[in-house]
Amino acid sequence: MTITATTEATTSTTPPTTAATPTGGTAAAGPALGGLPEVPCPRELSTCDARQLTRVFFERLRNLEEGTREYQYVRGTLIEMNVSLVNFVARPFRDRPGGPENEDIVQVGIIGLIKAIDRYDPERNTQFTTLAVPYITGEIKRHFRDTTWAVRVPRRLQEQRLLLARATEELTSETDHAPTPAELATHLGLTEDEVREGLVAANGYSSQSLDAPQQAEAGAGGTPANGQPARSLAETVGDLDPALAAVEDRQALAPLLAGLDERSTRILELRFGQEMTQAEIGEEVGLSQMHVSRLLARTLENLREELLHD
Repeated sequence: MTITATTEATTSTTPPTTAATPTGGTAAAGPALGGLPEVPCPRELSTCDARQLTRVFFERLRNLEEGTREYQYVRGTLIEMNVSLVNFVARPFRDRPGGPENEDIVQVGIIGLIKAIDRYDPERNTQFTTLAVPYITGEIKRHFRDTTWAVRVPRRLQEQRLLLARATEELTSETDHAPTPAELATHLGLTEDEVREGLVAANGYSSQSLDAPQQAEAGAGGTPANGQPARSLAETVGDLDPALAAVEDRQALAPLLAGLDERSTRILELRFGQEMTQAEIGEEVGLSQMHVSRLLARTLENLREELLHD
């Protein structure tokens, strides 16, 4: 499609009666739009035509009052004509790990395009793309920074993650081994604590399901090398074992139990080892149930006091 743009208002004495809006509708074109070409499908323009018409529309935009219908039409057409620029800038981000859907990236890029249009000054005699590309790129990067982290971390650590990734790649190619925190600190001029903090924060960028099988246990095609089903991450995550505390208590209690008399030891064994009732213990050792109860209470109280005292 080839469109010839004329900037002189005197060239066209009869302005177009209708002009396409960015949303596909029509808007009345007043006298202020005289000399502007009618662009029925702004998004379908070639790159050359879009670049040429962008200059023309910017020249007219600077002379229009903000908020008027004519201003909205010219500004909206500028946005529509340069959506292809957003698609071009967004292309490298579409396959980024953890990134949003393609349409989301384009929408975010259009926000950057709108900001560039509102800030562009044709009098500076620079190409619009010179301003628009950094704005679009910055808006997309900001979107990734603010929305794609699985765990929110300070911006300082987000930026440090990128520095550490580049430094790791450079040092790995130079030394043929993964760099240590000390080597990364020397390379980046940081302290080891700062490097370790950045490495820990980098783990928050993406998350993995606890039900996902471990890749290290799976062979080619996800089949485990030993023929057994690969364990999930949840099955390998450690947890507190309540029995560990009992081990320490048993070790501390052992010498105290060794110092008890034979009858008290026998009663404790029958009560807690064989889980007999006090009445059954009384029949076993020849004592009344009441006497067994008093002996148990006194023995346990003495053990408790000695254990806490130690």
